[in-house]
Amino acid sequence: VFELLKTHLGSEKCYVKCLELFLDVTRKTEFGQALDLEVESLDYSEYSMERYDSIVIYKTAYYSFYLPVALAMHLTGRDSDLELESARKILIKIGHYFQVQDDYLDCYGDPSVIGKVGTDIQERKCSWLFLNAVELATEEDKEELFRSYGKEDEESVSIVKLLYLKYGLRRKYLEYSATTYASICSDIDNNKSGLPVQIFQDFLDKIHKRSK
Repeated sequence: VFELLKTHLGSEKCYVKCLELFLDVTRKTEFGQALDLEVESLDYSEYSMERYDSIVIYKTAYYSFYLPVALAMHLTGRDSDLELESARKILIKIGHYFQVQDDYLDCYGDPSVIGKVGTDIQERKCSWLFLNAVELATEEDKEELFRSYGKEDEESVSIVKLLYLKYGLRRKYLEYSATTYASICSDIDNNKSGLPVQIFQDFLDKIHKRSK
């Protein structure tokens, strides 16, 4: 990608800004990947929503949502600090929403639609569903969840999914989805950057209520 930037933008005045953008997002993505890998060595009691948010923001949101828009902003010269920061805040929230959807679909999505069989439970991922189950569960159920999570046998996976069902995580996700969508729409409507709101609304509407 850096060779492509040099070849096609090397003589443009936005070249340095675009180069710095890719370097910064690459660094953030690697940081997120490192946090995600570190989870493998943690006890479940060390999983937290704060850690989850950091993984999601750095591993997914920056490169998937902020990078393409920020690049276009540099290319068109609409890249004041106010414009970039306004875009960043909205796009990072959309990226976070996108990853929570991924966690939900990993467990509840139709494999024939999403193109894979979910494995977050077997791979002991620090997922949105797991963290919410831990928060809601009784001490007895939490111990059962910790014993079963991260195991590959069907019985253990079924136990985890039954606990998700017991604590209404499908309903909790739907409530989260509706609230988050409304919150991001409000942020888009109230952004002060002067950027066309349709840029952000198109991103949001493309992922809202997605099934894959």
